[in-house]
Amino acid sequence: MSSEQAGREQQLTDRVVASFDATADPRLKEVMGALTRHLHAFVREVRLTEAEWQQAIAFLTATGHITDERRQEFILLSDVLGASMQTVTVNNQAYENATEATVVGPFFVEGSPLIPLGGDISGGAPGEPCWVEGTVTDTRGAPIPNARIEVWEADDDGLYDVQYGDDRVAARGHFFTDAEGAYRFWAIVPTPYPIPHDGPVGRLLAATGRSPMRASHLHFLVEAAGSRTLVTHIFVRGDELLDRDSVFGVRDSLVKDFEAQPPGTPTPDGRDLGDHRWTRVRFDIVLAPEV
Repeated sequence: MSSEQAGREQQLTDRVVASFDATADPRLKEVMGALTRHLHAFVREVRLTEAEWQQAIAFLTATGHITDERRQEFILLSDVLGASMQTVTVNNQAYENATEATVVGPFFVEGSPLIPLGGDISGGAPGEPCWVEGTVTDTRGAPIPNARIEVWEADDDGLYDVQYGDDRVAARGHFFTDAEGAYRFWAIVPTPYPIPHDGPVGRLLAATGRSPMRASHLHFLVEAAGSRTLVTHIFVRGDELLDRDSVFGVRDSLVKDFEAQPPGTPTPDGRDLGDHRWTRVRFDIVLAPEV
């Protein structure tokens, strides 16, 4: 590239960055300046063609068209590019022994049912019963009573309730820790499933030889006064997808032993499961202080 060409390209970048000089909000000015510099650097590095630019615009347009109140294709795009996980990492700085955060995903729904401790969140969703228990503490080990825990997961067919297109509410709920910071509930054993891949993001994954599959997991959102809100998952040890989760959400510290129990094994709460087998897992949650 000639010095004249490089100079023209840099001059354009400088002019666009300078166009934000009058921005009253200093944070907005910082973000727009950085976005411009990085975007222009990308275009210059790959020598983006006009045809590729048009294809990118068409891709983003299609991403917007398929997005509705039940499906957020832009979140999927952010997820598969690792942008969601990087944002989580930046905003949840390591703090002593606090539980690591991961992506919220596109299937969290407000207004889940309140479940009593020891209750069942499955709501009729197909899957093997799974007993989940643990405690919520601060980084010093002190229990946190009355912490609000929201949980949600896909069913045995790899679908969340909102993907069925009806009004069912299944495999999700919320509850509160007891005076000792303990919690317990019945769920179903997590199974692998594909993120929605019938749209633009799916076509992108196919074109780049990537799988849409997510490693088996159970979502948690934990809130307590004076503590940093935690959004995380737990994953099933031994799942072959752990090292190639499509949204890069796996943390080694969140991989847990889901222990299969033979049929007839007594359950912790005396629930009669007949001749069906069940699984149990423990997840002790440590919350960082609110900053």
